[in-house]
Amino acid sequence: MTTPNPLLEGLSDAVGFVGGALAGYWAGKLLGWNIFSAGYDNASIGAILLVGLGGGAGLHLARFWRGKQKSKDSDTPS
Repeated sequence: MTTPNPLLEGLSDAVGFVGGALAGYWAGKLLGWNIFSAGYDNASIGAILLVGLGGGAGLHLARFWRGKQKSKDSDTPS
């Protein structure tokens, strides 16, 4: 059993979260929703929701990727 590399875990989580949040931000921009508009109208709330969902999905994808890498490493004969 190998010990997890905290640097790899932290960096992959950060890249996944930020990448997903940016994807959510740009999806909102394509829909015409502005996360930084004054007040909390429906479009602003929708944009905030997209950024949060995108960040969570990116974090999940990064952890899934790390799990695949771990299983690939353990499948190789030593």
